[in-house]
Amino acid sequence: MKRIFAPALEPGDTIALVAPAGLLNRARTEVAIKRIKEEGFKVKQYRDIYRSRGYLAGDDETRAKELMQAFADPEVSAVFPARGGTGVTRILDSLDYGVIRRNPKILTGFSDITALHLAVQRQTGLVTFHSPNPMDGFGRPKGFTKLSSQTFWRAVLAKRFRDSQQAGYEVLSEQSERDKLSTLVTGIARGQLVGGNLSLVCAVMGTPYEIETRGNILFLEDVAEAPYRIDRLLSQLRLAGKLDMLDGILLGKFSRCDAGTDEESLSLAEVFDDYFADLGVPVLQNFPAGHSSDNVTLPLGVEVELDADHRQLTILESPVTLRR
Repeated sequence: MKRIFAPALEPGDTIALVAPAGLLNRARTEVAIKRIKEEGFKVKQYRDIYRSRGYLAGDDETRAKELMQAFADPEVSAVFPARGGTGVTRILDSLDYGVIRRNPKILTGFSDITALHLAVQRQTGLVTFHSPNPMDGFGRPKGFTKLSSQTFWRAVLAKRFRDSQQAGYEVLSEQSERDKLSTLVTGIARGQLVGGNLSLVCAVMGTPYEIETRGNILFLEDVAEAPYRIDRLLSQLRLAGKLDMLDGILLGKFSRCDAGTDEESLSLAEVFDDYFADLGVPVLQNFPAGHSSDNVTLPLGVEVELDADHRQLTILESPVTLRR
């Protein structure tokens, strides 16, 4: 499918804050709204985003309609799901992807929002952004970390980087940041960056929204999953053929995914080695993206270069279009 790039954000633009997944924390969300406004943006809401239905931010119909209202709204330049959690997979078949295709906007988020990234990309070709959610980014007690902030604004703002944006950019600009990464398999590969939260990638397998990995760079991260669970999820991807024809693998943070006190468990490193060591593609791990304080923004659907030898990821094209 032909890719679509949303127009870049500019100060003064309106951002729609929506709640398509889990129940929001009011205090942290209000802090996030305040900080987004301090960056020079307007924030728009369509209904009470603090609504609840158990662990969900309202019923399925309300959450789907709110999301579609944001994409259809001509005043809105970006759609920020306030948090992940759970619930996005329940509304994927209620969305109007034709409306999204005709109204391309910056779409951000991570964790459960992975399901939305996958569905939107498969159905529309829109480039989206794996990034902190407002509640877990802007709404953190100390706000964005320096790295999270730099990479977020670098990805969604183009005017500020007009001279260099067209040529792409290195995601990690400091050697000290790259030194924290590790290479599982050496090599260099190019392809479109796809993926997100491993559990959600697997949750939409066998649906019209499942991930396409052929010729692509697969990014994965997760949180609070024991090694045996990670093993099972990776086995699902392998059995589905999703590890057969990819060109490279970028492993983000797998927070709280160690074996703990289970002496009989495989380590996470052993699980990764079992699935990735012999694929014949470069594999870079411990990238600062996912459920961690540093959560680097990654444009999904853009061409990238994964250099596992020098431990670097380079965005090869602008993830947004420049306005005249």
